[in-house]
Amino acid sequence: MTATTDGSTGAANLRAAAASDPTESTSAAPDMMAVARHAAERSVEHLLGRQDEQGWWKGDLATNVTMDAEDLLLRQFLGIQDPETVKAAARFIRGEQLGDGTWNTFYEGPPDLSATVEAYVALRLAGDRPDDPHMIRAAGWVREQGGIAESRVFTRIWLALFGWWKWDDLPELPPELMFFPKWVPLNIYDFGCWARQTIVPLTIVSAKRPVRPAPFALDELHTDPACPNPSRPTAPAASWDGVFQRLDKALHLYHKVAPRRLRRIAMNEAARWIIERQENDGCWGGIQPPAVYSVIALHLLGYDLDHPVMRAGLESLDRFAVWREDGARMIEACQSPVWDTCLATIALADAGVSPDHPALVRAADWMLGEEIVRPGDWAVRKPGLAPGGWAFEFHNVNYPDIDDTAEVALALRRVRHPDPARVDAAIERGVRWNLGMQSRNGAWGAFDADNTSPFPNRLPFCDFGEVIDPPSADVTGHVVEMLAVEGRAHDPRTRRGVEWLLAEQEASGAWFGRWGVNYIYGTGSVVPALIAAGLPAAHPSVRRAVDWLRSVQNDDGGWGEDLRSYREEKWIGHGSSTASQTGWALLALLAAGERETRSVERGVAWLAATQQADGSWDEPHFTGTGFPWDFSINYHLYRQVFPLTALGRYVYGDPFATATAIGAGTGKGA
Repeated sequence: MTATTDGSTGAANLRAAAASDPTESTSAAPDMMAVARHAAERSVEHLLGRQDEQGWWKGDLATNVTMDAEDLLLRQFLGIQDPETVKAAARFIRGEQLGDGTWNTFYEGPPDLSATVEAYVALRLAGDRPDDPHMIRAAGWVREQGGIAESRVFTRIWLALFGWWKWDDLPELPPELMFFPKWVPLNIYDFGCWARQTIVPLTIVSAKRPVRPAPFALDELHTDPACPNPSRPTAPAASWDGVFQRLDKALHLYHKVAPRRLRRIAMNEAARWIIERQENDGCWGGIQPPAVYSVIALHLLGYDLDHPVMRAGLESLDRFAVWREDGARMIEACQSPVWDTCLATIALADAGVSPDHPALVRAADWMLGEEIVRPGDWAVRKPGLAPGGWAFEFHNVNYPDIDDTAEVALALRRVRHPDPARVDAAIERGVRWNLGMQSRNGAWGAFDADNTSPFPNRLPFCDFGEVIDPPSADVTGHVVEMLAVEGRAHDPRTRRGVEWLLAEQEASGAWFGRWGVNYIYGTGSVVPALIAAGLPAAHPSVRRAVDWLRSVQNDDGGWGEDLRSYREEKWIGHGSSTASQTGWALLALLAAGERETRSVERGVAWLAATQQADGSWDEPHFTGTGFPWDFSINYHLYRQVFPLTALGRYVYGDPFATATAIGAGTGKGA
């Protein structure tokens, strides 16, 4: 029995099969192979239809309303707001408000104070009145949480730009930081690339301390408007918090006596650094927050809005806007075409699409054209390493990342390209670069090697999420898998990566997920890598991972994990079933040889039963991670590519299973 295209009788039967007791005989279940093949075929058709004519795929990247609020605040600060944009942004922000008047940062997540403050201020800028019912509810909740004083530093920086908060009551970030050599703690290269790109322009803003006239007061967001920032006790001097609090006080004193010439030189050095890293499309690193702060910083240094750098920067910000059919305007924090394209290529190839299919060849051509062959910031710590790799975004030549490079190589290997020598050369450069970016402990971070300083996260300024880039299990797993496919399973560097992964496995049998939610993502990334690298399915680490995945499978047959798992142990492995997380779990189980088990069949049945008539899946839940807990992402293409990859491997098997087995045994690729 197969799933019907209207999702009626077939879907009902599949839901019954998925929810049945996992100990029942599989003979009572529908023909899962036929079900999976049919679902995969429909998904393939849907995904092929979404490819751009240039060869790439890109799904929306949804985060939270702070992106939209800060866009309006920027336009207010620069005096460039227009009624259409303000109206559309306000429509989106209002549409995301919860019934209690608050805003959260992920679907079904708890209210977030900073998001609520920023959304409230943005709606005030859009003309919403403080005595409107939805605004009264929001302001009341903010006061209950302690008011603006309890919001994050970035929120209060935005408010300081309009005099709604005092600059003296913010942590200090001096531009003289630019003079620190790379061996001095807290130099800019101690920060992860995303934090570095944000912090450098903010040193200028912190030094200039601008204040634009506020169009209204925000007394309703303080618990006591006469004392908006109540004093707090200082941590003990012997504690790290105490040390950095006292350092911040010293920096505030320095701000008052900083030599003007030295400060001017430092700000000019920061401006030079910023301008050198502007991309050809006008953006900075393909990320919206650094672009926003870079525009503000350069404007404060006298760059007028018609200056080519500023004009290109402002135009780039408009490209982060997604205009919806209802007239709302959502701002993407980033765009993910390289990531989406390599994952879509893998999904289609693994689902039986011919390796020389025109869509796959177009995708390969586009990815080859996106290769980065010039040094970036990563070369500060790896100066002798030859460039080669891929970034996440359309334009980001300074920050190729290790994860994208590994997955692009895996995608290109699945395509029968008319110029195989070109493909081989690009992959070889990517492999060499990834190997050179290995950290000292044998694992891989996302953008830099050995970006593990303990100090940046302790700064009072850095309360906005993860600001360093230590190695992670998911990135390391992807690199190990790629190296195994390239016939390097026995390379000593690959073995060190495997050893690190085995040591990082938690007592439960799962792996932490840094860039996806959470332990399901980590485990779904690592198990296929270990198998590809030559570990047998009977290896104790693999069996423990399988047992854990079985233990957290939902009653409906799918898998899900809430973002609260980053903070609360009870959520680990638990949450509403989602298409992407079910795909991750199935990829791990299939790699571990569990294809004919009831657990896998129930997962496949859930995917088929929840597939929509057009071959897609719906997924309102956020399963991507920017910063664990602090910044969450809903990649709209995840819900399409990962279920399809899992269904394809269920039907056709792992396309590299034989090749990696040969590579693991001989040290040579097939």
